[in-house]
Amino acid sequence: MHPSPPPEGHSDQPVHGVTNTVVGVLGGGQLGKMLCQAASQMGVRMAILDPLEDCPASSVCHEHVVGSFNDGATVSEFAKRCGVLTVEIEHVDAVTLEKLEKQGIDCEPKASTIMIIQDKYRQKTHFSKFGIPLPDFVEVDTLSSIEKAGEMFGYPLMVKSKRLAYDGRGNAVAHDKKELSSVVASLGGFEHGLYVERWTSFVKELSVIVARSRDGSTVCYPVVETIHKDNICHVVEAPAEVPDKIKKLATNVAEKAIKSLEGAGVFAVELFLTQDNQVLLNEVAPRPHNSGHHTIESCYTSQYEQHLRAILGLPLGDPSMKAPASIMYNILGEDEGEAGFTQAHQLIERALDISEIRKQRKMGHITIVGPSKYSVKARLDKLLQRDAYDPKKVKPRAAIIMGSDSDLPVMKDAAVVLKKFNIPFELTIVSAHRTPERMYHYALSAKERGLEVIIAGMVASLTSVPVIGVPIMTSSLHGTDSLLSIVQMPKGIPVATVAIGNAENAGLLAVRMLASRDPELGDKATEYQHDLRDMVLEKAKRLEELGWEEYTELYLKKH
Repeated sequence: MHPSPPPEGHSDQPVHGVTNTVVGVLGGGQLGKMLCQAASQMGVRMAILDPLEDCPASSVCHEHVVGSFNDGATVSEFAKRCGVLTVEIEHVDAVTLEKLEKQGIDCEPKASTIMIIQDKYRQKTHFSKFGIPLPDFVEVDTLSSIEKAGEMFGYPLMVKSKRLAYDGRGNAVAHDKKELSSVVASLGGFEHGLYVERWTSFVKELSVIVARSRDGSTVCYPVVETIHKDNICHVVEAPAEVPDKIKKLATNVAEKAIKSLEGAGVFAVELFLTQDNQVLLNEVAPRPHNSGHHTIESCYTSQYEQHLRAILGLPLGDPSMKAPASIMYNILGEDEGEAGFTQAHQLIERALDISEIRKQRKMGHITIVGPSKYSVKARLDKLLQRDAYDPKKVKPRAAIIMGSDSDLPVMKDAAVVLKKFNIPFELTIVSAHRTPERMYHYALSAKERGLEVIIAGMVASLTSVPVIGVPIMTSSLHGTDSLLSIVQMPKGIPVATVAIGNAENAGLLAVRMLASRDPELGDKATEYQHDLRDMVLEKAKRLEELGWEEYTELYLKKH
């Protein structure tokens, strides 16, 4: 073990920030680098222990000690330099950490937590004792025991290594009994330590970042959806597009799991959402995590600042999002060596400060924040130079619903406006009298499906989504009956409305509602207003130049 020279611009002089405590980090990878970047803004002195002289964190820490975080003597010597010890990777020498704690060294999270997390079977056993919902699992150590597990759980059967399994490594699937022997061999044999899980047929993978302070209090970040590529986290969408009750359930499961562990810090809880709306815990990481990278730009307190706050005993920060939507794209090595560099450069357009590139290695990430999921996904498409989303697959932000197709000649004007402003919408028939069940389901599911405004009057009592009513012209009462039914809605059931038959204004009002939290759309709405003004000014100028008689002849008579 030896200290590497301090990075340029750093010195051994004291740092005057929120604390004089030196934070020691076992591991100097990309997570360690981002932890150091957050520390620099807080004035926190960071020491890194990593075996690679040019590890990512080496360029931004105050001190980089070159040595193995799996060597007990090295870790013990490194700990003498630090006021608090933490990890950016869980595969460290936890036995030494436990000894250091007994000697009075402050380790956060605690060695007991690291030990539990390092062994995935032990992790599952621990959480099951606390009533955390999990996929069914059982330890296997012989061919007969894994065959029995296959009979008990059925196939496909998920077979996992207990230790050193991450990013899909250490996992294998047996599709039938015949594949069991080869699957076991691919994972290093039973002597490597294996267990099996019942196959989980999930509809989404979710994640919750939980921060726990020294006094045991916790705060949770918004639930996100993680999308994987070759078992590696590839895209993170925040917040997850799931019903509020699922978000609450996921948050409760995550918080309960972390409260069963010891120590302070940030923890990532990976979850499965099943077809029958159960939330099952997959695994926990006792550190900042891929699924929390977006918090740097999208939340008031990043997961990295939060981790430092937690382990240093500072007040936990606000975990809520400061932008309505965010998407994080993990840049993965698509090829080996120089070819991989070339492909990565096409995305980031600058040299990567990394010594080598390997296929499927995490090269970095890109975070896009914006006013809506639609806008951030569209920007990601543009960045990746791929075709825009199929309009039929884009989730609508607005809805136009009619009681009958006879309303279409009027309501199409609202559709024209929404199309003009490039707002994805759906237009359908929902009859309150002929299909009341459809109307009921449509209104109740509107918010969960991402709708932000509805143009129609009959669903206002069933949804919290803003509703704009359009009075339809009738043959007998000329639309006054429709208008009066809308404006006489009872207290507590607000419905905006427009003039009889004026669906165009309903569309424009919907645009303004959406624009209140969408700056780009707001600019378009302002531009539209300016166009209207310019059109009026042009008409006034023409009228003054031509005189009313010629103007009437040229522009009015033919209308």
